[in-house]
Amino acid sequence: MSKRDNLYLVGLMGAGKTTVGRLLARHYGCTFHDSDHEIEARTGVKIPVIFEIEGEAGFRRREETAIAELTALSGIVLATGGGVVLSAANRERLKQSGVVIYLRGTPEHLYERTRHDRNRPLLQTDNPLDTLRELYRQRDPLYREIADIVVDTGRQSVSGMTRVLCGKLDLLRSGLPVTGTE
Repeated sequence: MSKRDNLYLVGLMGAGKTTVGRLLARHYGCTFHDSDHEIEARTGVKIPVIFEIEGEAGFRRREETAIAELTALSGIVLATGGGVVLSAANRERLKQSGVVIYLRGTPEHLYERTRHDRNRPLLQTDNPLDTLRELYRQRDPLYREIADIVVDTGRQSVSGMTRVLCGKLDLLRSGLPVTGTE
């Protein structure tokens, strides 16, 4: 399996990984997967219920198993959960088996997109914006560590971001360097 066969989207919650991932899968004729949806399908419950019963540690164990299985596939586009990079094993699997795309959004922008979403257990706090700022501080270096491509989500539409990504992916696949962010 070639590293170029799979596309993996990473980034904080609300960055648009699932939406962009579906568009990329359609564009490239790949199968789309969402690791959170896979976990929900396997357990038969929503992510917040897993967090409630097993805690974040239990969810992360399930996530690591799902990532191991999904990264063994070929020809997929995978939208990952925001915390996927907390596991060194997940980071290694993603980096080694596909092209990693970091959809980077500011905490303020992501807050606007997620503030009414009750399916995000880590944001069920007194100050979700501060939580997003802390998650960004912790995770941004980990996303960057494994990213082949970084795209800022705040400046463009989903279709515009997908066009930019397709251009960068075509460059990467042709062997040309991909630099900077869009």
